[in-house]
Amino acid sequence: MPESSAPTVQTHRIAFGRPLRVLAWLSFLAEVVIIGTGGAVRLTGSGLGCSEWPLCTPESLVPIYAVQGVHGIIEFGNRTMTGVVGLLALAVLLLTVHALGGLRLVFRALWFALGGVVVAVAVYAATDPFGLPSAGLMSAVLLIAVVVGAVDSLRRTTERRDLALLAWIVLAGVMAQAVVGGFAVLTDLNPFIVGFHYTSSLLLVCVTAAFLVRLYGVPGPRERAVPRWFAILSHVTGLALAATIFFGVLTTGSGPHSGDANIKREGFDATVLAHVHSWPGYILATLVLVLTISAWVLRLEPRRWLLVLVCAILVQVGVGVWQAREGLPEILVGIHMVLASLSAAAYTVVILNLKRPVAD
Repeated sequence: MPESSAPTVQTHRIAFGRPLRVLAWLSFLAEVVIIGTGGAVRLTGSGLGCSEWPLCTPESLVPIYAVQGVHGIIEFGNRTMTGVVGLLALAVLLLTVHALGGLRLVFRALWFALGGVVVAVAVYAATDPFGLPSAGLMSAVLLIAVVVGAVDSLRRTTERRDLALLAWIVLAGVMAQAVVGGFAVLTDLNPFIVGFHYTSSLLLVCVTAAFLVRLYGVPGPRERAVPRWFAILSHVTGLALAATIFFGVLTTGSGPHSGDANIKREGFDATVLAHVHSWPGYILATLVLVLTISAWVLRLEPRRWLLVLVCAILVQVGVGVWQAREGLPEILVGIHMVLASLSAAAYTVVILNLKRPVAD
């Protein structure tokens, strides 16, 4: 009987150099660090340390210590960290594009970037004299240029498109985050915008974690490596994690740490929300514990990362109970925020390990 003539899938691995791996790790760490620095801005009451955006004051890009004091330095430090995160995201993207498509694809991406900068400057010059939000419009043009460049690049990428897509998402996400941060300042730290800002940062931590997993993973088709019930329970656990984070953001936004001493939160009852936040948290801890025990008994693929996740969740629960009993001290709230991002990153790795490469 003749062999099937169905096309075969290429499984050769593209060589990703050490610089890309190092920068990808640095990008992940920077995304975690900026959650910590953003939390420091809020927890020290420095949210309006820089009263303007993208400038710090109407006359200066940097804070003036004699006027704004330490709050201005803390807020500007977080803005500076945004620049670091953006440069790392850009470096990871360019190295990824170069590995997948060579210099030709890199130059195309740079041309899109240059075109976006030229148009953005023109938009700023045309709108600023009329008192329009020129900085926001300029940022929107730059973001559109990145999206258009991403579409063009992905259309020309034939292998490992997953890595290229993740790298483009991180760069676009960082740029969008800068704009959201600006809106948070301009709206006097609206709690919903601040909460969205944090949640978006947490998602970028997950995306950079996914990039690392796929960078070290074997390319090609994948198949489920766990029983169906285990995969379903894993995704239900993700819903519990999302609910826990959502109510945690609402609780923080309604609590005493508004980001500025002169801003008082009204509306939601923080005490009630703290209890509501704990319910999906306990459900999450139980589900993760069940998954971890099951994975080790059945010797399933994601068992080691589930062990990392269960440890992170248990520590998170402990810190949450501790901070509630101590009246929400700033340092514990900050730790709680960072741990939430690490828990979400660990969960992302678990989900990506529910499948394995198809055996030849």
